[in-house]
Amino acid sequence: MSTKKSVLNLSIWVGLALLFNIGIYIFMGPEKALSFLGGYVIEQSLSLDNLFLFLLVFQAFAIKPEYQKKVLSYGIYGAIILRLIFVLLGITVVNKFHWVLYIFGLILIISGVKMFGNHNNAVNIKDSKMLKFINKIVPVSDKLEDEKFFIRKNKKLYITPLFAVLLLIETSDIIFAVDSIPAIFSITTDPFIVYTSNIFAILGLRSMYFLLYKLHENFSYIKYGVACILIFTGLKLLVLLFNIHISVLVSLVSIFTILAISLLASVFLGNKNKKDESTSYSNVQ
Repeated sequence: MSTKKSVLNLSIWVGLALLFNIGIYIFMGPEKALSFLGGYVIEQSLSLDNLFLFLLVFQAFAIKPEYQKKVLSYGIYGAIILRLIFVLLGITVVNKFHWVLYIFGLILIISGVKMFGNHNNAVNIKDSKMLKFINKIVPVSDKLEDEKFFIRKNKKLYITPLFAVLLLIETSDIIFAVDSIPAIFSITTDPFIVYTSNIFAILGLRSMYFLLYKLHENFSYIKYGVACILIFTGLKLLVLLFNIHISVLVSLVSIFTILAISLLASVFLGNKNKKDESTSYSNVQ
């Protein structure tokens, strides 16, 4: 998928989300509309880090872009179902035990702090515990078999690396949901708003991924922005303990500001670092 097409597709999904938001404004009022927008922005922001992980997984298994589309599509279908389960479960727990929000807040802050400390990008995906677990249940074939998920060899069933990648991506999405859904709870606990904002963000993930695939080297500081958003939403939940309520509007402005700063840092500082490295390399030669 070309960069131009990725931008166009992403624009369409964002446009649909905004149209849906207008519908919420008309039928449910401005407060719900603002909550939807807040949830949508949080989900889109946090998903950037997850997309970087997808990129690593695909690179580790040398999955061609044309096959990545299939995996991402199935991943989105799975995420839609899993998010519904997580949202309903999370809201049920929060409604029964309101103090769980404070635990969610701590989890978000810890996750954000860990992201600041994690500078090691050389993760060996192929040695992951999940993949080893999969191998114990069903053997994974040695090579890709076009777009097939399953093959038979000598009357024995194998899953292909493509299906293994799909399972890894679904697993990462489950782990990601542990952060993203509590983060949206800092905005609202309305199940309709939480779920729909999640879904609209998820539907645009494939287009966002291919845009990131083309431009990921230019977004080196995004992870720090995501970390700050996690910490901010975590603090927003924790301060409820002291009866301090940060409005949705303030949250939105804060998240947009964090994103803007991380993007600008990526563009200017990232490019500066590349130039410095290039200059150093030239001097050595």
